[in-house]
Amino acid sequence: MKVVILAGGYGTRIRDVADDIPKPMIPIGPYPIVLHIMKSYAHFGLKDFILCLGYKGKDIKDFFLNYEPFTRDFTISFGEDGKVQYHSNHREQDWKITLADTGLNSMTGSRISKIRKYISDDTFMLTYGDGVSDINIKDLLDFHNSHGKTLTVTGVRPPGRFGEMVSDKNGVITEFNEKPQATKGRISGGYFVANKKLFDYLDDSDELVFEQEPMRNIVNDGEMVVYKHDGFWQPMDTSREYQLLNGLYKENKAPWVYYDE
Repeated sequence: MKVVILAGGYGTRIRDVADDIPKPMIPIGPYPIVLHIMKSYAHFGLKDFILCLGYKGKDIKDFFLNYEPFTRDFTISFGEDGKVQYHSNHREQDWKITLADTGLNSMTGSRISKIRKYISDDTFMLTYGDGVSDINIKDLLDFHNSHGKTLTVTGVRPPGRFGEMVSDKNGVITEFNEKPQATKGRISGGYFVANKKLFDYLDDSDELVFEQEPMRNIVNDGEMVVYKHDGFWQPMDTSREYQLLNGLYKENKAPWVYYDE
């Protein structure tokens, strides 16, 4: 099963931390945040990734193209053969990563639409490349498979400056508001599970924001269900949040690090 990670935004609110690298590459400890996210999925056996690139996508490509020599001992033979012999392994040996250029100025809906050609299974995972959680991915997937709707979104309870969801007693989303004033209900924490029917709500228009018209249409069709997560969830949108996440990691109190590093 594919894991799609949105990794193309400008990250304008966190430019004071890292103006020269893309937001998904901002480090928490020794690893960029996107690698933390990927490791959490891999812990549950999901190791086939699609990264939707945009702003400074070349930096992300360079990181993964050089991942092998940067993480393993090797011997290189100069000359015509130019062979490289690796002597050690890393925990990501069986990962597969598709790095897809989805446009410099594309919005989230457009980015998802543009990677449709790489989705072969009926179901795929989808999340943002700038937030970490201790969510149980297996339980999330089992929940999605139990209801048969187009989209499952993880509902969390963090600060009230993000998109807010309201659901009925069966978990079906009845209202979705992008970054409203705090009222009631949970907010979207990303960590979606989607059926391929999701692409019927999308197009390649660069201006298409996934969290606006497409989500509202899915809600109106009764095809979105919330998976309620009351554990840890934290985005990295500001320098304060960058410091918070790095502080937790440094003190060995990072709830999202339940995987082997």
